[in-house]
Amino acid sequence: MTERVAGVRLAPYTTLGLGGPARAFVAAESAEQIVELVAAADRAGEPVLVLGGGSNLVVSDEGFDGLVVRVASRGIEIDGDRITVQAGEDWDALVARAVAEGRSGIECLSGIPGLVGSTPIQNVGAYGQDVSQTIAGVRVYDRKGGDVRDLPARECGFAYRHSVFKEELGRYVVLAVTYELAGDGLSGPVAYKELAGRLGVALGERVPPAEARAAVLELRRGKGMVLDADDPDSRSAGSFFTNPILTAPEAAELELRAPGFPRWDMPDGSVKVPAAWLIENAGFPKGYRRGPARISTKHTLAMTNPEMSATTAELLDLAREVRDGVREKFGVTLVNEPVMVGTHL
Repeated sequence: MTERVAGVRLAPYTTLGLGGPARAFVAAESAEQIVELVAAADRAGEPVLVLGGGSNLVVSDEGFDGLVVRVASRGIEIDGDRITVQAGEDWDALVARAVAEGRSGIECLSGIPGLVGSTPIQNVGAYGQDVSQTIAGVRVYDRKGGDVRDLPARECGFAYRHSVFKEELGRYVVLAVTYELAGDGLSGPVAYKELAGRLGVALGERVPPAEARAAVLELRRGKGMVLDADDPDSRSAGSFFTNPILTAPEAAELELRAPGFPRWDMPDGSVKVPAAWLIENAGFPKGYRRGPARISTKHTLAMTNPEMSATTAELLDLAREVRDGVREKFGVTLVNEPVMVGTHL
């Protein structure tokens, strides 16, 4: 679909299966087409939504009153340990290829749905890895400056589930990402306790990348976090809330409300708290339902559309109930991880 089409429903282009129609929809099959379409829309004052795999997106029932540019660019270039990948390439297919070639650094990010272009925006991470550890640079179209730029990793503002691309959401359109993936035939040091236990190794040990990938996929399937037409729990946007990071005084306040709460101490003195624990202990167990939307039966961090019959409004009502319940019990406000289009939590 290289021509503009009116009224295309966006629900089939999201993993949640939610979202109304786009005023106009077009697939861009190259970086040049992406830039051309976005620039032309900007000159005309037309709103633009750049759509990747739709795995981290919540689109309103009203849809999008503007141009949706579906990223469909392809291409992979390899130069030693550096791999430059066009934004429209499938993320998990890239991970599978890297693992097959004995490259390390993204094997623990196996099974994450979506396209390559989305990974730096959210600084995608799981099981002790995130993409900022391997990204060497990102090629972007800067809508503010009207030019294509190559940003080295140090200019990407990477932090936990955050980047300059998310901070200035909409300004940069990711065209390609360059990763640095060592080809020494071993994974990165295993940095996540649950994964280490599944692999039967100590934290910090390295294993063949294929073993790490298989273990991660097994863990993710057990949580409904691998897309599967036969698994209603996978009809989600993945983790709906980020793990809160609390200041020392905020953590002390939570300790008064929930003595001994689980935590990860951060290098800067802050404390990361598992959102899943907060949700479950605020009275929202796995499978908790509000109408046709429910919390996953496998993982409390996922809001799901199991029968594909919910509306965006209904799913967000559930998410708000969870957020408000956690805040009331623990004094911690959960923040949504997916990007909201035409709506808000």
